[in-house]
Amino acid sequence: MSGEILYKDTLPGGKHWSMRMRRGTSLRLIDVEGGANLGMLFYNPENLLERYNAPDTLKCQHTFKLTKGHCLYSDMGRIFCSIVADSLGWHDTVSGNTNSKIVEKKWGKLDYQKDRNDWLQNGYNAFLVEAVKYGLSKKDLAANLNLFSAVVPDDNGNLKFKTEHSKAGDSVELRFEMDTIVLLHTCPHPLNPSLNYPFKPVEYQISHSAPVEEDDLCMNACAENQRGFENNRLYYLGI
Repeated sequence: MSGEILYKDTLPGGKHWSMRMRRGTSLRLIDVEGGANLGMLFYNPENLLERYNAPDTLKCQHTFKLTKGHCLYSDMGRIFCSIVADSLGWHDTVSGNTNSKIVEKKWGKLDYQKDRNDWLQNGYNAFLVEAVKYGLSKKDLAANLNLFSAVVPDDNGNLKFKTEHSKAGDSVELRFEMDTIVLLHTCPHPLNPSLNYPFKPVEYQISHSAPVEEDDLCMNACAENQRGFENNRLYYLGI
């Protein structure tokens, strides 16, 4: 962890939350029981049209999976946050999100009106509930990140969910390089083959980040990341 924990809480499985992370703070995320999935989206609070861009994040860093040393890019070529610690080595950003049809087909239909806190939430609606708090709508939902989850291709190129990927206590830490609205949910990964809806909690901890040094791993992982950090620097200069 980067520094003293300023705030922490646990998001139960199948739930959603959002927050505004400040530049210079870190968010450490911990899989409490194992088997968690944490869907995430990022937006610039000063310009809501700027949001997480999964294709650019992968393309400019020449990777299919995300892990320590990678940065999470906006569609303006800036860096929302950097992955500065990771015990897993693989996080998915290509498989998307569950919706109500996927959840009902896999695990049945339980709704809040009848089943209260035992209802089965889906990732799309979870994001949408949080998005409207900031004036966003369904047209603003982009391709999301799925922390703690991994998918691997079979011989035919089909993506398959990697079971037992994340264990209890596994963690990832994001250092925020911009002020960022963070939407998150603990709904299942869309390719999860579990017979029962997996209610898996995730703990989150907020702290101040350590200063970014000249030899920073994330900044120097590739030339594209160096340009991304420079874009951030110019943005905060107001140029």
